[in-house]
Amino acid sequence: MAWGGGMAGGWGGGGQGPPGAPQGGLPFGGIPSEMVPRVERLLASEPEHPEESVVFSHVTPETQPFTLWRLLKPRWPVLLVGILLVTVESVTLQGGPLFTRWAIDKGVIARNTGWVVAMGLLYLAATLVNTVVSRYRTSLTGHLGQALMKDLRVRVFSHIQRLSLDFFTGEKAGRIMTRMTSDIEALSDLLQDGIINLAVQLTTLLFLIGVLFWMNVRLALLITVVIVPIMTVMTLWFRNASERTYGNVRDRIADLLADLQENLSGIRIITAFNRQRFNLVKHRNLIGAHYDANVDTARVAAIYGPGTDFVGAVGQAAVVLVGGWMLFDGQVSPGELIAFVLFITQFFAPIQQLVQLYNTYQSGQAAIAKLADLLSTRPSVEEKADAYALPPIDGEIRLENVTFGYDPDRPVLRDVDLTIAPGETFALVGQTGAGKSTIAKLVTRFYDPTAGRVFVDGHDLRDVTLTSLRRQLGVVPQEPFLFGGSIRDNIGYARPDASDEEIDAACRKVGLGELIDRLPDGIHTPVFERGSSLSSGERQLLALARAFMAEPRVLVLDEATSSLDLRSEAIIERALDVVLEGRTAILIAHRLSTAMRADRIAVVDDGGIVELGSHAELLAQHGRYAAMFATWLSHMNEPAAS
Repeated sequence: MAWGGGMAGGWGGGGQGPPGAPQGGLPFGGIPSEMVPRVERLLASEPEHPEESVVFSHVTPETQPFTLWRLLKPRWPVLLVGILLVTVESVTLQGGPLFTRWAIDKGVIARNTGWVVAMGLLYLAATLVNTVVSRYRTSLTGHLGQALMKDLRVRVFSHIQRLSLDFFTGEKAGRIMTRMTSDIEALSDLLQDGIINLAVQLTTLLFLIGVLFWMNVRLALLITVVIVPIMTVMTLWFRNASERTYGNVRDRIADLLADLQENLSGIRIITAFNRQRFNLVKHRNLIGAHYDANVDTARVAAIYGPGTDFVGAVGQAAVVLVGGWMLFDGQVSPGELIAFVLFITQFFAPIQQLVQLYNTYQSGQAAIAKLADLLSTRPSVEEKADAYALPPIDGEIRLENVTFGYDPDRPVLRDVDLTIAPGETFALVGQTGAGKSTIAKLVTRFYDPTAGRVFVDGHDLRDVTLTSLRRQLGVVPQEPFLFGGSIRDNIGYARPDASDEEIDAACRKVGLGELIDRLPDGIHTPVFERGSSLSSGERQLLALARAFMAEPRVLVLDEATSSLDLRSEAIIERALDVVLEGRTAILIAHRLSTAMRADRIAVVDDGGIVELGSHAELLAQHGRYAAMFATWLSHMNEPAAS
């Protein structure tokens, strides 16, 4: 076992280390030497946890609707043991009143000291059994709850990874985060505390009903005929009211997190346009709606809780009154009446506990409904169960009678036919919203066409596995996304096993050598969230290096130079010469300087391709491309134009 990770800074703080470690500096910066043997014994007793194998599939599993029972069903043996322990725990917990009755009737009244002592010892034994069983039940159910939560978190995250892009464009990120955070936490509370306590209280209640009827039918009928119906009516009202209020609370939490996430993502725009006050008012209103929802929930509980207390007090008073008359008539013994009153106290306690647990249950049920809705959402781009792995491709792209619209009633593309040869650099130009990026999204199968088919080397994209397809396709978006971590982590994103030498070579091939040399830790320098420590050009070069490391056969560049200055654009274009060599490339270009580098150019407009050819051929046609080129030249100075 290697030393060093136990405390902040390891041994670097100069504290005491294991025998032989350097001493001096701050005392107790690590593990004190006198504690090392105990730590070694503890580590030796730790079980080995082999690394879990993670399997992900794009094929949507055929599962039944998500419910609480289906979540618990795979672990029913553990659940059954827990129920047995709960039963023993409930029975031993209720032994006190019975032992009290026997101690009074057969011991105190009969002046039998031995009997009183025996009942006391039995009471003590029942308490000890209850303590031991409760300890093991708590441990068992705690492990069960955590195991279920682990499985559920993995399942939900896997499902989110499987969903298509249209889901994320139509759903707020904050709402998705709510499913993974507060909803699963609410379900965790239900599983770890609510269900088991619910079982304890229900078992206790059933046991008490049986004991009450066994002890005295008349007094038991007084409770069950008069008091229980009132409690039942109140509980039914509370169930309906709390179901509505807790569902509203979950919705308001989702709104809060969605607004918070949007504000964090757009903080630069908020600051630039002085929107802080407006956003504060909006968020305050959302907080107010969340407050109102919780107040509504508390109001319902405030009616039900004291109401059940009052009914319970009335029930106890009725038992004392009727039982007292029965005691005078000799129909019950003193010990029996005292035991009955004690049981009545315990009879209403589970009901009151069930009230509190019902809050947890309703919160968990609301979370289950939200999670069930998420897990029932199927990706619009689904992988067939019999899909085959795409073999190594040359890079021929073909669109055949393709029609597509993000809104099916408003197609963006109509009956598009297009063939891109292997190794060809192909540019798509046109006005904003014409459908250039849509063609690229269909080629990468981020979306499926409404009609028609898309082929790669003659393979219909719907017939091949998504993993094998995207392993051979690369995408460089207009705004490259960089993950929190180092430059090395981001460039090696598609090839985590790449060596530092390969990462460094990729950086230098795309023109990042100067940046790497001046950074303090080279490729291991952190880039911070979204690459905020780098310029736009540097982020774009990192994205190109990442695509280069992935070694795709087809590369899609979505306006990769549109937001750069001329100097950065020149650097990027030199990097493109390296990245595009020997690959099929689809360039979506606003700047015609980028499009001119292509072997062929397609002008996209009015839902289709209106012009197609090389730069020179399109200029000779004096059509839309020629007009676009003339407009572009008019905005360039003379050296740039020449």
